[in-house]
Amino acid sequence: MLIDTHTHLFEDAFDEDIAEVIARAVEAGVSKLLLPNLEVASIPRLNALCDRFPDVCFPMMGIHPTTITADFRRDLEHIRAALEQRKYIAIGEVGIDLYWDKSRLKEQTEAFETQLRWSVELDLPVSIHTREAIPQVLESLHKVGIDRLRGVLHCFTGSRNELEEALRCKNFLIGIDGPVTYKKADFVDYLTLAPLDRLVLETDAPYLSPVPMRGKRNEPAYMVYTAQKLAEIYGCSLDEVMRTTTKNAETLFLL
Repeated sequence: MLIDTHTHLFEDAFDEDIAEVIARAVEAGVSKLLLPNLEVASIPRLNALCDRFPDVCFPMMGIHPTTITADFRRDLEHIRAALEQRKYIAIGEVGIDLYWDKSRLKEQTEAFETQLRWSVELDLPVSIHTREAIPQVLESLHKVGIDRLRGVLHCFTGSRNELEEALRCKNFLIGIDGPVTYKKADFVDYLTLAPLDRLVLETDAPYLSPVPMRGKRNEPAYMVYTAQKLAEIYGCSLDEVMRTTTKNAETLFLL
């Protein structure tokens, strides 16, 4: 069995066929789907989906860095209140993104570090988004307390040095998504620096579809292609990839 540790099935891209998408995931062996929140407005959709499929869908709570606005402190109050109202398996999706907008680095950093402190307070793992911002993310992790935190660096595609730095964060796993199947995925050349017991599988659906589904809407059933690519990279069986990454996810998220 597989666990998709990062998927956004509550987005409107799945409004027309969500039941079929989840059925295909289960049929493909993806038995659990972990859903990181994005913003205050997405909370009702996230919760509703997890209530509809409680044995398959498991919610996280947080604010995505690209949704940080001038009113982010007010938004954080809503997120903190949500964390008191029901069970969430992690803080997420949180982090720093300097690809789309570098002007709100200060605000992104404050929001990120606030949510990291919540993860310590509530003893929850954290799902971290980082795009062109791994040094800044690592700085915040160390500032809050790297030994007190645990979680996933979501959708890793960084440099060799960045991977080595990430692996020094002993309580963190590396999230692998569809880009590992792309021809121009340079990080494949040094990915094996990370042992399998430091990896988890993700889709980030509806985004980042793996080959041979690239260009189509992504969904959890396609994660098998990512797992097959990892088996090729690591020179092991698909079964070993499935067993190891599933165990990693179960241990981190207490599934």
